[in-house]
Amino acid sequence: CSLPKWANHSGFCRGSVYDNILSLIKKKNIKQGSNKKVSFSGTVWTQNILSLIIHEGHRNGTENMETMERIPWLEYRTENRDYAALPLPRVFATHLPYYLLPRDLRNKRGRIIYVTRNPKDVMVSYYHFSKYISTLEEIPDFNLFMERFLAGKVLASSWLDHVAGWYSHAEDFNILFVTYEEMKKDLRSAVLKICNFLGKKLSEEEVDSVVRQATFENMRKDPRANYENLPDDIVEKNKGSFLRKGIVGDWKNIMTVAQNERFDKVLTEKMKTLPIKFIWDINDEI
Repeated sequence: CSLPKWANHSGFCRGSVYDNILSLIKKKNIKQGSNKKVSFSGTVWTQNILSLIIHEGHRNGTENMETMERIPWLEYRTENRDYAALPLPRVFATHLPYYLLPRDLRNKRGRIIYVTRNPKDVMVSYYHFSKYISTLEEIPDFNLFMERFLAGKVLASSWLDHVAGWYSHAEDFNILFVTYEEMKKDLRSAVLKICNFLGKKLSEEEVDSVVRQATFENMRKDPRANYENLPDDIVEKNKGSFLRKGIVGDWKNIMTVAQNERFDKVLTEKMKTLPIKFIWDINDEI
């Protein structure tokens, strides 16, 4: 990874992640009841959905706890917490590639929810996100940023390699694939799909509550879901918010025809062997 604020661990560009933490993660023993969610975009959205599904106190408003406290990040340990001591079911968020996750996950001892989003919207979202997060390098020239993105010289490395890696090794894990676009088009069905995968039975009223609170519009109003309490040395609060637009097809508002063609050429070459259908517009069929 060539960006100056980041370092490299096993081909994975990361920010404030320590090598010893990643080494411990790979060796970590996984107990039944542990869940992971992995994604490149839509992570915070899914993090909130899972918290609402699993924690009644979040769902009914009787508990006020930061989302990152309920569902901590594997690779961004903000405080010295013993993850093994967390109550079951333990749920973690991560952007890690498949080969850096705990080895026991390959024995299908935990559940993984993998969220994908069409890569052009991922790129545009990350372009704006890098302006908001002060610890990331901001690249004003979008064309240069796109080339960095396609080359994997961004935080969490190559989106193309990340998605290809997880899809090509899916049979090694107990994994559910969900797309950002299906969540946007039919959030209730996505919530029910996740509940079924987790073996979590909610009443109709409880599902209604999850869906209502997990709409992008309502999440933006929730300081916990919108990560509004991040310290000032991490975010530039005058440059936006953690959750920005949350729409499908925003790439059309910034990419030129030439950039789109360049992107398609690289994407086609990388993804030609994988059975992935991308949704580029909210009106596209899933």
